[in-house]
Amino acid sequence: MFAGTGSDVGKSVMAAAFCRIFRQDGYNPAPFKAQNMALNSFVTPEGLEIGRAQAVQAEAAGVPCHTDMNPVLLKPSGDCTSQVVLNGRPAGNRDARDFFSERGRAELVREVHAAYDRLAGRYNPVVLEGAGSIAELNLRHVDMVNLPMARHAGASVILVADIDRGGVIASLYGSVMLQAEEDRRLIGGILVNKFRGDASLFAGGVRMIEDLCGVPVVGVAPYFRDIYIEEEDSVMLRTKKLDAMRGKVNVAVVLLPHMSNFTDFNVLERDGRVHLFYTASPAELLKADIILIPGTKNTLGDLCELRRGGLAQAILQASRNGATVMGICGGYQMMGMEVCDPDHVEGDTERLPGLGLLPVTTRLTKEKITRRVTFRMAAGADICHGYEIHMGETAFLPGAQAPALTYPADETPADTAVPLTGDSSLPDASAHGCLMNNRCMGTYIHGILDNAPAVDLLLQPFLDRTSSPAAFDYAAFREEQYDKLAAHVRRHVDMELVYSILNR
Repeated sequence: MFAGTGSDVGKSVMAAAFCRIFRQDGYNPAPFKAQNMALNSFVTPEGLEIGRAQAVQAEAAGVPCHTDMNPVLLKPSGDCTSQVVLNGRPAGNRDARDFFSERGRAELVREVHAAYDRLAGRYNPVVLEGAGSIAELNLRHVDMVNLPMARHAGASVILVADIDRGGVIASLYGSVMLQAEEDRRLIGGILVNKFRGDASLFAGGVRMIEDLCGVPVVGVAPYFRDIYIEEEDSVMLRTKKLDAMRGKVNVAVVLLPHMSNFTDFNVLERDGRVHLFYTASPAELLKADIILIPGTKNTLGDLCELRRGGLAQAILQASRNGATVMGICGGYQMMGMEVCDPDHVEGDTERLPGLGLLPVTTRLTKEKITRRVTFRMAAGADICHGYEIHMGETAFLPGAQAPALTYPADETPADTAVPLTGDSSLPDASAHGCLMNNRCMGTYIHGILDNAPAVDLLLQPFLDRTSSPAAFDYAAFREEQYDKLAAHVRRHVDMELVYSILNR
């Protein structure tokens, strides 16, 4: 288990690194996190939902992702409320006080342990990830992610600390010494992460940590910038700011308060033709060539925020000025004529007007759609892949004249690809999206921009300004990054000591 002295110390990345290392060393590893809190999720091959971090770790391990790798996923929908996804399916909304109470917790613990036991029967080793800090004493009685999970799994714990934020010796000493004796014995090693500068200057610090904590330091891993692993949350997105670049297509992603699945834009960020940035500034949106409205866990709430902050007006003005606007999932819902919530899926508001950019209307539903999809961007074009995670159905308005954005994967070149018009021949706006024109479109498909045909369609109106090479192979790029990460960790971690800790 990779546990932490706090949040964002690098547990997820280290778990991914060791998934790849164990695979390289001939083992059959798989990741596991009992409970994850994230808006960035993924769909398994069975059409069920897990945290994106565990999907990334599974990819690093070279195995299909499965709900047993993340049996409990919390998707925040407000300051104190989250949707609980249990074994890949929504199990209702819970407020924080209720979720962290002991009442009903035993059932969740049983489900978590059963998922781990199934996983451990198929893979070896299982690479567990903790959550937050192992020293949250006020939550210890309801903790099912950190050392109580390690006890059930019989896992050796490597405690990860972030030296870049300061106070690393104090945080490590406090984290170890605040544990009960039985839990302290589980901590087999310490990994100091995100070191900047000459690590030899910290040799005295390593000795102090080992003397104070009575635990060996397995390594001091430097901070890296040249290795790209998908981020678990959106904390760093605000650092990717507008710096409009000549010779590039400037793409703005709207920073929504409840933004989800921001990994939809990772390929664009690495496309040599594109300069991508995230913003909640109306003025910056007006400088973009393309505006992307991402998914959200709270469509109606974020739609209100777009209007309150002037972003809605900026998006409409940018569209009139010739910018492309594309919505994905919740962003697609917002681009329609209205969003209705008669069943109060998101709250008390039953209806709000949308941005009016697409001739569609959305009704939010209690049933969540989670599935992987294959499609084409045109009849007979290359097959593309993506996935859907949404609670809502979108339909064209009666008499609307607009084609679908995507086409069924089994459609042949002989099939018609002309716009579908008239009530009886309208395409399925939920399944195939809406292409109002080449500068206004929406879809429910997450990962659509991982596909070169979709990126080419999005960028086509602006390609005369760039001479950069075409889009690259993102799948091959990710594989290369996992190998680079594994090599980075091997250089700075005593792998012989790690294996001895696992075999003790």
